[in-house]
Amino acid sequence: MYDRKTWAVLALCGCLLAVNLYYSNKTQVERDRTRAAEKALQKAQEPPPGVPTTTKAGLTVEAPPPPTEEETVVLENSEVTYTLTNIGGGIKHAAFKKQFQVGSKTELVQANRHGAGPIGGLASVGEALENVPYAYKPDESIPGKKAVYIAKLPSGIIAKKSFSLAEDNKPGSAFILNFQLKLENSATNATNLGQWSIFMGEASPLYQAEVGQQTGFFWSENGGIDFKDGSGFTGGMFSSAKSIMKSDGDKPVTYAGVTNQFFATLIRPAQPVVATVWAKSDKISLTPGAAPVTAVNAGLQLPSVSLNPGEPLTLDYLVFIGPKHNPMLQKMDGAWGAGWGDVMQYGWFWWVSGPLNWLLNTYHNLLDQVAKNWSWGLAIILLTITVRIIIWPLHAKSTHTMKRMAKLQPEMAKIKEKYPDDPNKVNTETMGLYRKYGINPLGGCLPMLIQIPIFFGFYRMLQYAVELRGQGFLWVDDLSQPDTLTHLAFLGGIPLNILPIVMAISSFLQIRMTPKTGDPMQQKIIMFMPFMFFFFCYNFASALALYWTTQNIFSIGQTWLMSKVPEPELKPRTVSDKKSFVQRMAERQAEMERAKKQGTAPMRDATPDSKKKRPPRTGG
Repeated sequence: MYDRKTWAVLALCGCLLAVNLYYSNKTQVERDRTRAAEKALQKAQEPPPGVPTTTKAGLTVEAPPPPTEEETVVLENSEVTYTLTNIGGGIKHAAFKKQFQVGSKTELVQANRHGAGPIGGLASVGEALENVPYAYKPDESIPGKKAVYIAKLPSGIIAKKSFSLAEDNKPGSAFILNFQLKLENSATNATNLGQWSIFMGEASPLYQAEVGQQTGFFWSENGGIDFKDGSGFTGGMFSSAKSIMKSDGDKPVTYAGVTNQFFATLIRPAQPVVATVWAKSDKISLTPGAAPVTAVNAGLQLPSVSLNPGEPLTLDYLVFIGPKHNPMLQKMDGAWGAGWGDVMQYGWFWWVSGPLNWLLNTYHNLLDQVAKNWSWGLAIILLTITVRIIIWPLHAKSTHTMKRMAKLQPEMAKIKEKYPDDPNKVNTETMGLYRKYGINPLGGCLPMLIQIPIFFGFYRMLQYAVELRGQGFLWVDDLSQPDTLTHLAFLGGIPLNILPIVMAISSFLQIRMTPKTGDPMQQKIIMFMPFMFFFFCYNFASALALYWTTQNIFSIGQTWLMSKVPEPELKPRTVSDKKSFVQRMAERQAEMERAKKQGTAPMRDATPDSKKKRPPRTGG
């Protein structure tokens, strides 16, 4: 009986267990189905890839993460092709459609070719670039005209960038982008934006022989401009090497940028902002196996304002990436604000270089109608002749004075023989001789000194004239480069440049035709100068050699014409007993020297005045 009851209970428990298992599995299936339906509904309610969600302040962030692989878009006009990248959200490089690399007819010049990041990228603490991926927003972009990027930075800042071509017809608009930066703080704490900066890109030499001091960074403040070249990173005799250079950051900055000899990248805030400009250097090779050159990367600090959680801020900038073309930059002063002309880096002699550049372009525009292929070379020659005609009176006066001084050489030799051991007496008597015959000793050199600003202004103007790039003249292929015909293999591959040789020969002939003054040693030094300038200028741009050669040939003709003028007569004039200032100073110096030799020179009383009270002490 017991066994039957036991088996009956066990059977009943088994049935109940089977029923429980059956309904438990059915319930789990229903639960799984319900969860799957809920997930499907949730997924259906989420925005698909590329559809933005809106933050409290109005900025939009892509729901999925942006792509980690580089994707580029292109904005372009008739002058420039801007290639933008999602890595860092900025301008990867800009190619100038009408400017070619040195020695090439196909490879275009590119700005930011060796940049550490894109122009318009953000750099954080320590000026380290945050090259994080950004999401490209096609719904807000215009193909070929406008590009919009957005990203959430590791700091919690949401950054939205908009780059668009300048659509108006203002001067220089082809080289300008409108750049708008919208920021929002999605973090829980306030953030100071001054810890970030906008990367302004990179500048490096265009060719191996380009002078390194022409590459650097600059900024404009208080109506002036400061320029620092790349040599400051390497140091030298009077300075130590630097890993980073910065401006003081205590004045409003109108604009800042990087530059090489002919091109510049510039960022200009809508309003001047008190900010620091920083720069770092990098060593790059322009061609495989070539010696490294210095490239300069720079950035402009964001305004030092505190951004509270959920608070937005919009910053507007102009980005200029283009040639340093002086006529265009001068016209931009009235269209895009003031100070654009300072980008030319003419330096102290800007007041000479500016008008000369205007006249050079004027002559070119006239000559381009009749001699298109040689118009720039002919414009340099015509400009040189114009300047020489303007300063003709100075040259004539100098030549006249030097001829008269040359006639006094026998008298001056007698004075030196008479006072061989008394140089002060020689100076005094020489001044008296000049006064007797009415000769101003500065009349021979002063006109030459006045020509120095003209020479340096002309030199700087031609040095930075981007108009001359790729322009030929006679056998010259590019007036901005040396006129190399071939390389002399038997001399180790030295380039054969014709214009510097002609320049040296014409300089030598000019000096030979100039009246001789001064002692023999001075004359030998003067005769050696053409050879010194020959080696110094041998690898300079052919435009400079053309200018100098034209000037020498004109001076030779001018000196020849002056030689046809009757020789000046050397007649003593009636003078008063009153001595000139120079003569009185020479006699005073001679008197002091004699007193010093005789030991009778008055000594300065160094005994302190006992009656003079010492002022009370202030401080410890």
